[in-house]
Amino acid sequence: MIEELKSICEEGSDEERKILELAMQAIRQKRERKSAYLSGFLGLKGEFIDEKKQSYRFELPLTVFMHNSGGAVHGGILATLIDSAMGSLINRSLPPEQYAVTTELKLNYLRPGIGERLRAEATFLHRGQTLVVMEGSVYDERNHRIAHGTGSFIVLNRKFFT
Repeated sequence: MIEELKSICEEGSDEERKILELAMQAIRQKRERKSAYLSGFLGLKGEFIDEKKQSYRFELPLTVFMHNSGGAVHGGILATLIDSAMGSLINRSLPPEQYAVTTELKLNYLRPGIGERLRAEATFLHRGQTLVVMEGSVYDERNHRIAHGTGSFIVLNRKFFT
């Protein structure tokens, strides 16, 4: 494996070297923040966008990892961004003994994701004690909505799964 990595670093294409850089970024982020590797590959860095912590946003640069064969952002990446924004919002709002997972996700793809950056935003639609319904959208750098979705999340207690 070391020889293959060395070969890619020395003789590989710019795209191949960028993928290796993203892998290193994912490993660093996993170690530092205890986040998922996927978050590191995508370069997800989020923040609340209102004082009451009812909305959450990710902004991220587009990379070769995200493109489909047509040069636009892969639909699965857009779904992941919406799901991640919604999941981050709810999980950051729960007490430490609880967490939420997606039970249903519905997406509409509105236009191709192209450009240099994307922004994913999420808000609550309904917040029950065990069922939470949310919505999220992904925007391009021109502020065009390129995907919109809704998701249902179940709130679980950590003590049942430890």
